[in-house]
Amino acid sequence: MSNKIKIAVLGYGNLGRGVELAVRQSDDMELFGVFSRRNPSDVKTQGAKVFAVSEILNHKNDFDVLILCGGSATDLPKQTPEFVQNFNCVDSFDTHANIPQHFAAVDKIAKQNGKVCVISAGWDPGLFSLNRLFGAAFLPKGESYTFWGKGVSQGHSDAIRRIEGVIDARQYTIPVESALDRVRKGENPNLSTREKHTRECFVVAAEGADLEKIEKEIVTMPNYFADYDTTVHFIDMETLQRQHAGIPHGGFVLRSGETGVAGETKHIIEFALKLDSNPEFTASVLVAYARAVARLAKKGDSAGAYTVFDIAPALLAPQTAEELRKDFL
Repeated sequence: MSNKIKIAVLGYGNLGRGVELAVRQSDDMELFGVFSRRNPSDVKTQGAKVFAVSEILNHKNDFDVLILCGGSATDLPKQTPEFVQNFNCVDSFDTHANIPQHFAAVDKIAKQNGKVCVISAGWDPGLFSLNRLFGAAFLPKGESYTFWGKGVSQGHSDAIRRIEGVIDARQYTIPVESALDRVRKGENPNLSTREKHTRECFVVAAEGADLEKIEKEIVTMPNYFADYDTTVHFIDMETLQRQHAGIPHGGFVLRSGETGVAGETKHIIEFALKLDSNPEFTASVLVAYARAVARLAKKGDSAGAYTVFDIAPALLAPQTAEELRKDFL
């Protein structure tokens, strides 16, 4: 009988596909299968078995951790509290303002049912959150800065596609280099939203669509583009597919601070990511936290919700504590 950690996936979009690939690269894990709201025969995986989500309770004892790959807007607020009743879970809930409320809902149900769940894993929230915490803890007198990009914002791209006359679109979030340079120099600037990032949009419009109207709707869209300097390019579908097919992303977390006598000793902490595939990297982080969830669940006394702040780094790695001390410390 295999001692490998058995993983199941709920949802098979870009993130679910990434989880399947990440589990393949983890020698201590195996993928039990994918649960989908679609007809299983319509879901084409890289070899994973596919089940209807309605069957999931029939497999309650067949896997160790369920990785939830739905969206944060409507899926995860319902799915994580629902599925943690019966399964140890990991999710990537990324609506920062609603994390406290999501955590409370999941924690209550997980404790009632003896399950373990890590919420909001990924790179932001996730790895960027950890680095914001480290910076503030190590340099309490200072300022923290987060820059995202250059990368495709899937949510902003979707918002453009909802505009009448738009067939498809990609939106890139781009850090303002001059602002990033000021932070790296230790100036500790007060930066507005507009001063930190710009947005660049590549839009395929329907034939005969009013391009001027589409552009105006984009650049004035509240909560998405109105607070940024936004550039709109209209291109054809062939160009979009050829030049903008990927989903790259990344960014920087910086802490600029001082120690000792005021103004004498300055320090910069910087953490950076440059990702060819946002969902594949996010999936790899989720799989590492699934390992931690499986280990906590095996202890039998760790029920409840956790964030990346609560998980010891050693729980993420497949190596033993002795191997970690020898090879990484």
